[in-house]
Amino acid sequence: MKFSTKGRYALRVMVELAQHGKDEYIPLKLISERQEISMKYLEMIIAILHRAGFVLSHRGKDGGYKLAKAANEYTVGSVLKLAEGSLAPVACLDNKIITCKRANHCITLPMWQKLDKLIDDYLESVTIEDLLLQQNQFLGNDYYI
Repeated sequence: MKFSTKGRYALRVMVELAQHGKDEYIPLKLISERQEISMKYLEMIIAILHRAGFVLSHRGKDGGYKLAKAANEYTVGSVLKLAEGSLAPVACLDNKIITCKRANHCITLPMWQKLDKLIDDYLESVTIEDLLLQQNQFLGNDYYI
């Protein structure tokens, strides 16, 4: 399983905003420079995050974006699912209801379901705040996702 740049960049944006705290609006240009993400791509990602209510925006001289909630209220799973859609390891698990005509006699389906649950449980157990704490402990001030 590979996550696209959209998912990875959305996570980087959320971490970047969390580093600045819940009260400070950060200009998109600064995020673009610090994260080395093109403005055009970043605008698309921030629009997804904004529509979902993950970030708030403010126009004007001191405008920019900030987290709508505290960093510990966002899971890595929620950010990745928002950006990527389904995180299921196989297409037949993309929806809540399995529509595959082979599901009733698929020998591998239980294994894929267990893997899907393991991935989801893990990603839902890690918060943006956890990433910040990890970064502060092990990586100093620079981080890469």
